[in-house]
Order: sequence, then structure tokens, then C-alpha cells
Amino acid sequence: MRSRISAKLCVFAAALCAGTALAADGAKTGAAIPNFASTSTTAWTTNRPTMDDFIPPASGPGPVMSDPAHPYVPNGGGRQPTYRVADLTNPILKPWAIEQMKKANDEVLAGKTPFRARSSCVPGGVPNFLIYGRLEPVYFVQTKNEVAILNQADAQTRHVYMNMPHSAHPALSWYGESVGHYEGGDTLVVDTIGQNDKTFVDDYRTPHTAQLHVVERYKLTEGGKTLQVSFTIEDPGAYNMPWSGMQIYHRTKLGPITEAVCAENHGSMFNDKIHPMPTAEKPDF
Repeated sequence: MRSRISAKLCVFAAALCAGTALAADGAKTGAAIPNFASTSTTAWTTNRPTMDDFIPPASGPGPVMSDPAHPYVPNGGGRQPTYRVADLTNPILKPWAIEQMKKANDEVLAGKTPFRARSSCVPGGVPNFLIYGRLEPVYFVQTKNEVAILNQADAQTRHVYMNMPHSAHPALSWYGESVGHYEGGDTLVVDTIGQNDKTFVDDYRTPHTAQLHVVERYKLTEGGKTLQVSFTIEDPGAYNMPWSGMQIYHRTKLGPITEAVCAENHGSMFNDKIHPMPTAEKPDF
């Protein structure tokens, strides 16, 4: 497993050079290609490592947040941590989603550690990818036909295929089918469909269906020092209305991506078989 991951990281390192060259070529020709690409000395990290998962919009429906009666207290600062209890009064939620999330809330209030994709070593999906592996850096590789986005946490990877339409009937997968294009010289627009229903959109265990449609806008701000990711979600199977949220990253000097494997490093966080760790029953090579 480690050798395969190492090979993957080597390919990624080589692609960094290609992505940087693409951005440079775009600047020379006047093409509107914002440079998100990471280098051997820089990466992107979120500045919200211990707060609610997403920043709500200035107005309109937004993401599920903490229940005011049980405010989230992160583990640190000398205070007793309180794990995430979802506010089930959010009007976006369908009745079946509320019922499912109430069971998750009850588990947390009973003292169990809540399910999180990263802790359970499963892919996060979209938009959970934006919070997957808190404090872990995110890297971009930009080429002519694809933008690859890697979260250092368990080397989770998204592939955004540029300037092409969606497939007529994309096969369902953990991260779905993402297609993208650039706008205005500072923004990457990513449209994602075709996700399976095995993930949650956040760490409050907010569910979704295979009808989930996510549009993200990655915009460089503050002269390229900050990356603002706003997104809109539609899923008539799980939500009463479209809703939106935001995540913010800062460019930091963390160096190249490193291995941060998950399943090999610990056992199930629950140890109760409710959320079992992914396990291979036979070799895949």
C-alpha cells in the first residue's frame, strides 16, 4: 500500500511542474487562467480548523450548524470538548433527513464519538472534501485538460475535467463527475453530479441522495494569498430548497505533499462495527 501511495505522490510532484508551467504560459499569452497551482514550497490550508464546517451565506438558506442548545466546543484550549450536535431546525432539511440526523445526534449526546469521513478512512465526497482532514493542506495541479485537487489527508483526490460537458449518464462514485471552466481570470467553476449516497455533506452527518448537484466557485482574493470557495447545493431528494455555503483557504509555506495514510494507522474509531473501517478482503495487485 505504501509503495503505491509513494508512486502516486511522485506522479503528483511531477505534475506540479506541469501545472506551474501551464499557469505561466497563460500569463504570457494573456489567457484568463488563475494560478491555483501548488509548488514545492506552498499549499492551501483552511483558516477554520475548529469552527463550524462551512461559513453560511450573507442571506438565504445555508448549511447545518451547531444546535444552539449544544454549542460545539473543539478539543483544545483547556475546555471539555463537545462533539457536533446538528441544529435540526434548519429549513433546508427534508423530514427523513431530520429523522436520520436525530439518531446521529442522540448517539453523540449519549457519549459516542460522531462519524467523520476522515476518521473512518472513507472518501468525503463533495462538498465534504472542503473540510476533509482539518489542518491538512490542499494542493492543486493545473493542466490543459484537467485540474487535480489533492487533500493531503489520506491522499484524497478529485479530478476536474476542463471545458467539457457532463456525461449523459455518469456512473455513481464517491466524488462523482466534476467538470470545470475558468471565469474572469481569478475563478475556477466546478460542477459536480453523479455522487453516490454513501457520504455526508458535512461533519454533522447531513445526508444527501444521488440527485446531489454541487457547483463550486474557487476564487483567488487578496492578490492570490487567499482562496475563497463558495458553493451552491441542490438535491430535491434531501433538501427543501437549494442552499449555499463557503470555505476559505490561505496560501501557506508547508512544503511538498507528504504521506498521511489513514487505515494503516489506527483501528475503527468506534470499535463497535457501526462504522467499520474499509478493509480489503483480497489483494488488488
